Amino acid sequence: MTLTLKVPDIACSACVSAVTDAITSVDSSATVEADPKTKIVNVQTQQSEDKIKQVLADAGYPPA
Repeated sequence: MTLTLKVPDIACSACVSAVTDAITSVDSSATVEADPKTKIVNVQTQQSEDKIKQVLADAGYPPA
C-alpha cells in the first residue's frame, strides 16, 4: 500500500531521518520518501495507514 501524508513538522534532514526511522521500526521493508520543502511523506508499506500515522505522531511528527 502506498500512503501520501502531509507532515507539517518536517523541516530538515534530521526530521526526515526521524520519520524514516519511526516508520521502519514498525515495517522494516517500508520505503519512505520525505520532502522537507513540500512536507509530503510517501510511504510504501504493509502496515495500516492508522499504524503509520500513530508511529509518526509518537515520534513527534503527526500527519495533518
